[in-house]
Order: sequence, then structure tokens, then C-alpha cells
Amino acid sequence: MIERNVKSLLEEIPDKNPFGEKVTLVAAIKLQDTDSINRAVKAGICDVGDNHVQEFKEKYDFIEGNPRRHFIGHLQTNKVKYLIGKVDLYHSVDRLNLAEELSKRSANAGVTSEILLQVNIGNEQTKGGFECGQAEEAYRLVKQLPARKIKGLMAMLPFIDDNKELTKLAMKMRSLYDKLKANDADFEYLSMGMSGDWKLCIDAGSNMIRLGTCIFGARNYGK
Repeated sequence: MIERNVKSLLEEIPDKNPFGEKVTLVAAIKLQDTDSINRAVKAGICDVGDNHVQEFKEKYDFIEGNPRRHFIGHLQTNKVKYLIGKVDLYHSVDRLNLAEELSKRSANAGVTSEILLQVNIGNEQTKGGFECGQAEEAYRLVKQLPARKIKGLMAMLPFIDDNKELTKLAMKMRSLYDKLKANDADFEYLSMGMSGDWKLCIDAGSNMIRLGTCIFGARNYGK
């Protein structure tokens, strides 16, 4: 099933979004065993994303094929130390003290960490991220920190059935991304789109999507 799903997705996902940017597929590997992950990588997955630090640590040495490693979940500041130098892109930098901790730990380790600023585009109380109106100020503050490179923005759309509203929010994210990208050559990624809304997000300008269920099937939370 995994191999068939990966093949189907790689055929269905457009090479480029409407802005002419390459679309990157990140496999969300939360709760997946290493055998399933390795099967997905062998089938053509080049990027994998973890949600939990403990899972990242347990799986790190057993994932084959050298895929790019992403951290896509909520990250506690006291667990940053376990990831430094091992994560290629942090998607969920959702508050200033996390950016500061990443900066400090990266500087101490002599590495530069690449990050995305998470924006709470739907102003949802249950989700982290900078409010849309605060994102530019957050960007300016994080930009001043050493040993980090802001590579773009990340967002999660609300779980609603109103495609018109979702498209509006996705396009609002793209506008914010374009505004910041205009003066920052490091900006490369707008990470937006999961298994239920990735097509809509790509149409609105996302160039990085995070898919789990589409690849591995429904997660078994009883594991």
C-alpha cells in the first residue's frame, strides 16, 4: 500500500505551483515504524518530518536512504538540544523564546539552523504560531538572532469544510510570504497543506506539503 500511495502521489502532485516554484513533499512520519518509513523512502520519498522529539531520537539511526529530516511538530525549548545538527528544517518555530533557544544552541554547536516561522493564519486558540498581524515583527526580531536562517513560513489551515474560506486563508498566507520574500533572498519555502487540503494549498501558492495519511493510511494512536 505504501509504495502504491507514494507512486500515486508523486504522479499527482504537480512539479511546480502556479508561481513556478518546485513543490516538495514531506512525509509526516508520526507514529510510523521504521520499516514503513524506509519503504516510503525506497518508493521515492526524499523528505521526512517528525512531530515528537522522542520518536525522532528513537528512529534517527534506523531511517535509511538519507532523506532530508524535518521537524514539523510543536517543539518544547527544553528538547531543542536533542535536535541541533540533526534537523535540516524546523517548520514550527511558533514563538520568540523557541527561536532564541534554537539560535543559542546552534551557535554553541557551531551550526546554522534553518527554520520556518509558524503563522496561526486561522487565529485558532488550539494552535500555536504568530498571529498574522504579528508575523512581520516576529520576523524582524528573529532575523537579528545568530546561527539561524529563516527559510520561509509554515501554516496549518483550520479543519473546516468551507473551501472558499480555506482558499482565502491560504492566499493570505501566500501574500504574507511574498511580502517577506521580496526583501529576503533566503526565503524559499511556504509549508502549507496536509492530507485533507494539499491540493487547495498548492493552488494558492504553497510549495511544501506535509502528508501522512495519504502515504501511510490512518494512524494507529493506540500504539
